[in-house]
Amino acid sequence: MTVDFTAIDFETANSSSASACSIGLVKVRDGRVVDRVHQLLRPPFPHDEFAYWNVRIHGITAEMVADAPGWADHLPAFLEFAGGDVLVAHNAGFDTGVIVGASRAFGLEVPDFRSLCSLQVARKTYHLDSYRLPSAAMAAGFEDFAHHDALADAEACAAIIVHAAKRHEADDLDALAHITRVKMGAIGPVATRERAAVHGPMALQ
Repeated sequence: MTVDFTAIDFETANSSSASACSIGLVKVRDGRVVDRVHQLLRPPFPHDEFAYWNVRIHGITAEMVADAPGWADHLPAFLEFAGGDVLVAHNAGFDTGVIVGASRAFGLEVPDFRSLCSLQVARKTYHLDSYRLPSAAMAAGFEDFAHHDALADAEACAAIIVHAAKRHEADDLDALAHITRVKMGAIGPVATRERAAVHGPMALQ
């Protein structure tokens, strides 16, 4: 089973997609976690206000990220870690949207990545009352993690995809997406064009 991918999770300071204040990354090779990274990030002005509810959820404050790198500084390390992997996230549209929003806030070109949503995969794999990350992770055998810690959430997301791939006997993420009928997402100019070429113009809507 060649299940290779990078799981990703962002926490944000407020409702702006450019306000990333924490990122967790988990690299999976052959269905096993081989590397992990967690990094606090300093959101750029004017996206740097820490909203009360966000802080209450993840516990990160403006003081905690005062000396942290911004997305522009962290981007090379992120690109090196993720390489050409498919990015996996629970509600992937949110996390890939943060990559887009943060990159544009710094005047950077949006990097090219395909993505797969573990939330959508979980809905096609398990029969649950709730498909929130803790519930879906528990179904995959991953329990008692610090929800809303970016690294812990990325690890939980990785566990869901690995378990789902085994359950569906999928050899890789493309096979898993096909079996579960979950469309791959795409960000960045090249990845978006390639997705449109495969799925047609409606894929971009």
